[in-house]
Amino acid sequence: MNKFFTSALRHATAIAGKPARLLSLLPQLALKLKATNWRNVNAASVKEKFFVLGRLVKAYALGHYRDVPWKTILLIVAAILYFVNPLDFIPDIIPLTGLTDDFAVLVWVYNSVSNEIEKFLLWEKTRINQPSNTE
Repeated sequence: MNKFFTSALRHATAIAGKPARLLSLLPQLALKLKATNWRNVNAASVKEKFFVLGRLVKAYALGHYRDVPWKTILLIVAAILYFVNPLDFIPDIIPLTGLTDDFAVLVWVYNSVSNEIEKFLLWEKTRINQPSNTE
């Protein structure tokens, strides 16, 4: 781990137990995703991973999904913090390579917690397929 991710992990530890702080991170993630030049990366794969992580954090913060280890939440929040912070190991303003480290951290975290992500996606899928109480 580089010192920037270690810093993001410390920050994640400070906010992971605070739903409002977690939810305030999601608009930052959305803005960064919108501003990212996806032409230079495998957009479908990387972008979807960020969306999944964002949905998991949102479900966790709202109390809808809590069947996830604390360490997993910390890693995911740290990866998002690392991504939204423009000053990291390779600054994002450097053309073509500026986001390389961000995507590497994302892929590493995503792969590290892939079992938990699969559980979340299954939970999400079953929840979507359930009829709502308003019908």
